[in-house]
Amino acid sequence: MPAPARSSGDLLADRRYAWAEAALAEGDAQAAADLAGQVLERVPGYGPAWLLIGRARAADPALRAGAAEAFRAALALDPEDALGARLHLAELGETAEDAISPAYIRALFDGYAGRFERHLVEGLGYCGPALIRTALERLRGPDLFFSRVLDLGCGTGLMARALEGIAGSLAGIDLSPRMLAEARRTGLYARLHEGDLRDFLGAEPPASADLAVAADVFIYLREIGPVLTEAARVLAAGGLFAFTVQGHPGERGAVLGADGRYAHGVATLREAAETAGLAVALLEPAEIRRQNGAGVPGWLAVLAR
Repeated sequence: MPAPARSSGDLLADRRYAWAEAALAEGDAQAAADLAGQVLERVPGYGPAWLLIGRARAADPALRAGAAEAFRAALALDPEDALGARLHLAELGETAEDAISPAYIRALFDGYAGRFERHLVEGLGYCGPALIRTALERLRGPDLFFSRVLDLGCGTGLMARALEGIAGSLAGIDLSPRMLAEARRTGLYARLHEGDLRDFLGAEPPASADLAVAADVFIYLREIGPVLTEAARVLAAGGLFAFTVQGHPGERGAVLGADGRYAHGVATLREAAETAGLAVALLEPAEIRRQNGAGVPGWLAVLAR
């Protein structure tokens, strides 16, 4: 899913860019590339046009080198990578660093916030928050309660609603200000913060939370070990960290899939938990959502401090 394009500042260029997007959607890669080239003739520094040329060229295996060149041009114009050029480069095997930038996630979800819940729940059968709630009840019984809760990657507040009745003071963190605006409307959060969850955890006092949750968040992170380490520091004794991850058939490592999301190996997950000083209280296969009519395999995990 490409990040939304900002205006070039030139009305005619914007119109041709829209035609280029339409041509690519209809399968006419050559027309899309030609139109995007016309955009760049008028506005040479318009990164989205370079990204579109890369996407058009990538449709032809013979043009992969040219596609990579276009994606690198887009990245040079947008070093924070709100456009997601690194993700496209990773799909071409051109980069080993984190393919999904915080700026890309922010741009993606800012444009997605208004329809996020309907698409995710109704369209993709997303059930991460419900899975986490049920897992916590299985571990702690029907009278469970967590006084201090951290919702990592809180989005619009789906997880907060799933925790109603068992969560006291709830703090949420998300990269997208528009998603946070939706979360604020729930009235369920004592605190909401905009930023990266790793920075957020690093600023939280030690032993200050009884529960941390992350529903469908690690699909955007290649390395989850640092997050587990910070979560262990922030959790009080006996505290829990409950989350879902997308899985792949292998035992180890993170794999960037065709869906542009990271899937994690279960052995790597266990090792990261052990390194962080967290014990596995529950780890089981789970279908975290549906995509193209098929279940997406993953893992439901609850780790204990």
